[in-house]
Amino acid sequence: MTLPQRRETETDRRLLLLVGLVVVSAATVIGTSLPAALISARSATVNDVAVLVMLTLTIALGTLVKARVRIRSTTQSISWNETAIIVGAAIAPTSVVVLSTAVGIALASLRLSPMKLAFGVGKNVIVAWGAGTTLAMTTWTWPPPELSSLVVPLALAYVVAALLDDLLAIPVIALASRTSIGRQFRANLDLRLAGFAVRFVVAAFTLVILQAEPRLLLAVPPLVLSLHLAYSARIRGRTEQQAWQRLARTTDALNVVDLDNVLTTAVTQAAELFSADEVEIELRNGGRTVRGATGGITFDGPTDTATEVDGTVVPTPLEGHDRSVDVGVLRLRFRGPVQLSEREQYTLRTFASALCTAVRNAQAYAELARVADEHAYAAAHDALTDLANRRQLLDQGTEQLSARHADGVTALVLIDLNHFKEVNDTLGHAAGDQVLVQVADRLRGAAQSSDLVARLGGDEFAVLLRGLPAPAVAAHRAETLLAALHEPFELDGMRISVEASGGISVAPASGGMPELLRRADVAMYQAKRAGQRISTYAPTRDTADLNRLTLGGDLPRAVADHEFIVNFQPIVDLGTGEVTSAEALARWHHPTHGLIDPLRFLEAVERSGMLPAFAEAILDQALIAAADWRDAGFDVPVAVNVSPRSLLDARFPGSVLARLRAHDLPPERLVLELTETLTLSQLDVVDRVLSRLRDEGVRLALDDFGTGYSSLSLLSRIPVHELKIDRSFVTTMESSAEAAAVIRSTLDLGRSLDLAVVAEGVESEPQRRALWELGCSAGQGHLFARPMPAGTLLAALQRGSGGQPGTLAPPLHDTGAVIRLNQSRRQAGRSRPDRHLPA
Repeated sequence: MTLPQRRETETDRRLLLLVGLVVVSAATVIGTSLPAALISARSATVNDVAVLVMLTLTIALGTLVKARVRIRSTTQSISWNETAIIVGAAIAPTSVVVLSTAVGIALASLRLSPMKLAFGVGKNVIVAWGAGTTLAMTTWTWPPPELSSLVVPLALAYVVAALLDDLLAIPVIALASRTSIGRQFRANLDLRLAGFAVRFVVAAFTLVILQAEPRLLLAVPPLVLSLHLAYSARIRGRTEQQAWQRLARTTDALNVVDLDNVLTTAVTQAAELFSADEVEIELRNGGRTVRGATGGITFDGPTDTATEVDGTVVPTPLEGHDRSVDVGVLRLRFRGPVQLSEREQYTLRTFASALCTAVRNAQAYAELARVADEHAYAAAHDALTDLANRRQLLDQGTEQLSARHADGVTALVLIDLNHFKEVNDTLGHAAGDQVLVQVADRLRGAAQSSDLVARLGGDEFAVLLRGLPAPAVAAHRAETLLAALHEPFELDGMRISVEASGGISVAPASGGMPELLRRADVAMYQAKRAGQRISTYAPTRDTADLNRLTLGGDLPRAVADHEFIVNFQPIVDLGTGEVTSAEALARWHHPTHGLIDPLRFLEAVERSGMLPAFAEAILDQALIAAADWRDAGFDVPVAVNVSPRSLLDARFPGSVLARLRAHDLPPERLVLELTETLTLSQLDVVDRVLSRLRDEGVRLALDDFGTGYSSLSLLSRIPVHELKIDRSFVTTMESSAEAAAVIRSTLDLGRSLDLAVVAEGVESEPQRRALWELGCSAGQGHLFARPMPAGTLLAALQRGSGGQPGTLAPPLHDTGAVIRLNQSRRQAGRSRPDRHLPA
């Protein structure tokens, strides 16, 4: 037996016990009243017998004239019998009134069940005894010597009768309806008090008529009937008002997106709303049935395993207002015979329609959440091995490094399979894929639960070690991982041995996850060159770090002698080939080392304290170029990369705006490209700097989006206008479903947030066409032009493509051609007609 069933049984037992107590008490009252009634009968006159008969009939009639209220399968009645009882107690001995009450109530309740009959007789006998005893304890005599002596004793007796009636009836009603006694007592208290007052006035008025002129009693029945009809109408009105209020609250409660919450709310609220013993909801989609009552759910499972319940069942289809959608059926269950009123039937149909809508919304939300989870999972996992991919490794690694001081030491093990190309060349790519899957399984089995195992691409794997007690532990863990690959692999009956090399790096003090990955890569190639299986990163053997130290000393001279130059790579409308903007790319023209890429000198610039001077020099050259292009008739905005450290300088916005004014360029002709770092995502000063720049009209772009350096949480904080898809995704989009998924997600995000999206690294016409068909309108890459000096770009703009100035590529479609766009492009076109313009 379930817990709700045990509670139901316990409630029924308590209800039976309470009714039995009332019946036994009433039997005692009848037993003590019977001798006195027999004594009175010996001296009774014909008039006394007539009074007794009339009293009995009046009590029976008062019981029959009632206002009915249904509670579950039980109908409760509000009658006028206490008025007749009070009148009887005033004119006859208590013992006679008790017996008349018992007989009258029994005659009026013959059609009820034995329990209801016994309780009705017992309750009213106790009420009659209480009223008669109260009058007997006062100075009451009939007829009273004067009218003023009638009111107080009669009122006292009526209060006792009313209290006894409520004290005996309300606990039984509360148990039958499964509600609290306090709540049942407060329900319709104002109507009950008004009813008591009206019935008392009728009782007093009747006694006054009896004393003055008995023949005027003919006016009492019409008066009682009129009052009864008015009172019944008031009860029905109040009941309907409360029902509509409960319906409104219930339908509001259904406005949740979790299907389980919708069904639980519907079952429990419908049980109360329709006063049903049980409510059942059967859903067509999924074959699920849920059943319960106000106390909660008692059954939730497949429809074919649902148990039948005896009693009256009122089914209602769960369909929309137009009946075009049918999601299931709602059933109200009652233990006894029940006929819903017209108002209840309409309420039931309204509730069922609201429940249909709520179920459909919850099911649609669940499907959307499932698809979103699948897409998120696919974007963060390698499709072949189901390991984490590079993006997830970078995201989780960045998150881990931000908390590494409290979480122990973080290290990275980079693993590369030696001579794996021979497996592909000899046995084919299918066999190579099987080897990669087995390698992934072994690494996953050798790693600890806190480690993150990832496939970076090809035959390269990485394991992020988190929470290490000391850096030296990383080497021991790396040995365990590589040892798991020592045993030969079974492949179609063959045993294949695969060797691997590993590089270990411990989290650096700066540089974040990209630097950790670079150092592990350096260590891995050191192991390969040395013929070792594992090597740990050592700064003294990192030539890149040595070069940075050397370059750092040359920076003051480089800034003073204007050795930093700027090349520009155009950003092109993928559909028309028109240049829409250009990205400024800084280079160091070193007198000894030649042209140096910013990846090699930018960190040294940031550390040297010369970042403001460097930034102004690069910005000046970019704005001069943009002004020259404008003067030549090509109003092309320019995009400049911004170091995160510049955003920590509160003077930076003023410097940018001053440079714009100096070159007479409007702020919207400048795009500042940002890259997420720890400082960018955490410091409030960054928010103030970026907000001021944006408020002045400078446009902001988020660079390398999708690589893990940027995140969705960053978009909620940085007021950007544009997203740039990293070239690694564009390069592999034709061969990697994961890369294509990232591009589609970024384009969908851009449309949702009304942001422009630019694809980097476009190197072929198929890539250009594929990006354009996905809804990406702007791109840059070697397909259109390599980075070039400002003058060279101006010449290219003037020359144009196919004789069309301002273009660097022929359009994808002829002018006037009818183009069938896919859904994503049609939506993109509607949401942002000029989204290809980055400024």
